[in-house]
Amino acid sequence: MKCVKGKVLLVGESWVAVTTHYKGFDHFVSGGFDTGVAYFKKAMEGWENWVHMPGHEAQASFPLTADGLSDYSVIIISDIGADTFLLHPRTWLNGERTPNRLRLIEEYVRGGGGLIMAGGYLSYQGINGVARYRGTPIEEALPVEIEPYDDRVECPEGVQPTPSKLRHQITSGLQPTWPHLLGYNRVKAKKVAKVLAMVNDDPLLVIGEHNKGRAVAWTSDIGPHWCPKEFAEWEGYSELWRRMILWASGE
Repeated sequence: MKCVKGKVLLVGESWVAVTTHYKGFDHFVSGGFDTGVAYFKKAMEGWENWVHMPGHEAQASFPLTADGLSDYSVIIISDIGADTFLLHPRTWLNGERTPNRLRLIEEYVRGGGGLIMAGGYLSYQGINGVARYRGTPIEEALPVEIEPYDDRVECPEGVQPTPSKLRHQITSGLQPTWPHLLGYNRVKAKKVAKVLAMVNDDPLLVIGEHNKGRAVAWTSDIGPHWCPKEFAEWEGYSELWRRMILWASGE
């Protein structure tokens, strides 16, 4: 399968964990850094033109100008909250004015760029509502409406995705039965959007156009825990992601 012409930027999918260990009278603290891109990286083998910007880098490194985004055909936002884009260190630490990067992304899509949001604890509205994308320019660009509260739906027993009967290049030819998922963010599809897959009675995969650009909402994760290895190791996982990216890019 061909690659997109411009680069693909995956933002987020990283975390730092700090653990306190209590052993009787004594205790100590350990820390570590990890990412959730292993399955996505494997799915993108052969595509050299994608880059990962971890969450701790995005606050300072995500572009502040339209020119900075112009190298990218598609931006994927995955498990990283709105505040990371809004609070550049110059604003957060020095009280300086900086561009609203959520508006910058919306303008990028409106002008012909591609946007994909993947689900997670810090996607859409997120855990305890702290991802905070509802009412932002990102919601304007996406083909879904975001709930005003904690929108996570945990399905530890497993839930079966249901592809729609709508024929589309992203899902056409994939097997009709997809592996189970373990959770997702609950959203509502906009009236002008196309729903390509459901989970329970909620949208799982939704696409739509935003002026000259295209946007995709994938409401489950790109890896565990919501997207378990049974799904991530399924051959359709790679096909889905490559096709979503190609479609969002306009190619």
